[in-house]
Amino acid sequence: MGFHAQLDRSWAAAGSMLCVGLDPDPTRFPESIGNGPDAIERFCRAIIDATADIACAFKPQIAYFASVGAEGPLERICEYIRSDHPDVTLILDAKRGDIGSTADHYAREAFQRYGAHAVTVNPYLGTDSIAPFFDPANNPDGGGAILLCRTSNPGGDDFQSLVSDGRPLYVHVAERAANEWSDMGECGLVVGATYPTELADVRSIVGDMPLLVPGVGAQGGDAATVKEHGASARGRGLIVSSSRAILYAGSGDDFADAARAEAERTAASLAC
Repeated sequence: MGFHAQLDRSWAAAGSMLCVGLDPDPTRFPESIGNGPDAIERFCRAIIDATADIACAFKPQIAYFASVGAEGPLERICEYIRSDHPDVTLILDAKRGDIGSTADHYAREAFQRYGAHAVTVNPYLGTDSIAPFFDPANNPDGGGAILLCRTSNPGGDDFQSLVSDGRPLYVHVAERAANEWSDMGECGLVVGATYPTELADVRSIVGDMPLLVPGVGAQGGDAATVKEHGASARGRGLIVSSSRAILYAGSGDDFADAARAEAERTAASLAC
């Protein structure tokens, strides 16, 4: 099943456009979870089980795993999502960006090693940095590339808002995604919740293309505002990510229950 079909399945099953970001920081784990790679896996599984029925996607951030040698736990977590929660879309947040054989290996890592339905990709090296993610040799199941467009961080203004031919750079990326890259394979775009006006601009350019929207919760973005500005004409089209606000809603042994309660509050604003 390709990325877009999987997303349609996920939106229908969850009834919301909430994505739970898996950014496991062992320094914030409850004492009962412990430390080390196995603790990361235990923590993530508890969050997954507590929120899977109301989340359209899970988005593990690869750096949180790789920096502590927890790629094995990440493989098992991805497999667990695919096997035990098949209605939920799995997005590997890696923000890869390179060309040639290196990009081939990044694509195989995402789609073949981790079994992701989609992976975040940096498109600012151009079309030849994106094409390997659509090559069936690397991506045999029609996985998606979710391309950075207008990111949620303040420093995104440094380049993404620079004007060329009368339009900001992020608009050029959105236009290229809608008019060229989407013909190569199944695309999405990353647009931050902290920029709702730009979110609406991108939606007007790309039609029903899925938009991954980080920045809700700890970064200050508002879920209801995101839905108002970014939902597609069908009332869907968004993958609205909240990570820290859900993961660390509680610090005791009831952390999973606290995460569930916070996820429910956010999902209520993202019904679809």
